[in-house]
Amino acid sequence: MAKPPRSRKELRQGFSTGTAAAAAVQGALLELLELPCPETVEVDLPGGGSLSIPLHYHRRNGNGGLAAVIKDAGDDPDVTNGAEIGARVWLIEVGNRAKEEVQFQAGEGVGRVTKPGLALAVGEPAINPVPRQMIRRSLGKVWKEIFPGKPMRLNVEIIVPRGEEMARHTLNPRLGILGGISILGTTGLVKP
Repeated sequence: MAKPPRSRKELRQGFSTGTAAAAAVQGALLELLELPCPETVEVDLPGGGSLSIPLHYHRRNGNGGLAAVIKDAGDDPDVTNGAEIGARVWLIEVGNRAKEEVQFQAGEGVGRVTKPGLALAVGEPAINPVPRQMIRRSLGKVWKEIFPGKPMRLNVEIIVPRGEEMARHTLNPRLGILGGISILGTTGLVKP
């Protein structure tokens, strides 16, 4: 006996914590440079194409810019769905000014690598390689338009309020990532 066909609802895809961080840094850089910041920014995806990501907030913050995104995992039961993913961006003041540099920092709720064997060195913020590339690309898109030919030298701090609590529901503690969640994503999208 044949089973009756099931109606399948199209599941909604979302975006990764890496995409959220890339959007937040773009808003934070615009605030740092005191440029108009739109309510939605375009983030280039690693495999081509882009996503429009709404900013939750953006503002100047001391010597830097601050912005955040609310992560949307679509219909995926992701522990970070609805989480605030924020970024603070400020200039690197010392070192070789002719060399382009982006320094990543783990803010509140972002884990640090404590065991060898992962894609990142021990002690590094748990911001995986593809999200780091996406963040650099988002920063570069703004920087190169404003300062063509001038090396980009920026500090980037990713912040996830309640990230340490969320991380308890992930594999991070067993992998040796302590203090918060990892900023992940290989495609920039979350597919349920």
